Amino acid sequence: MTPSEYKQHKGLQQENLRDHMTGIELIFSMLGEAATKEIAVNRDAQGFDENKSAAKIGGKIAGDARHQLEQETGKPVISQKNHLGLVSEEFDLLESQESHDDEV
Repeated sequence: MTPSEYKQHKGLQQENLRDHMTGIELIFSMLGEAATKEIAVNRDAQGFDENKSAAKIGGKIAGDARHQLEQETGKPVISQKNHLGLVSEEFDLLESQESHDDEV
């Protein structure tokens, strides 16, 4: 899935895609980036074509890992969930718990 397709999947317009990824989505994105960097450095990639090749391999590594996790868990990694919304939900849950604790 391209970044544009991913933004569309999450219903985003101008927002930063990373700000709307869940933790596991961020992990796989970072894996692809780190693998790409290591491959490019190890190959001493010079120019667009060599770096593009490294990026394709790095992306495949992250994609393969994602597919393996999805196969093991039976759950998709890519979701329409939004990290900012999850943080907000967690904060609301914490506030609710604290209010309940104060009442007891």
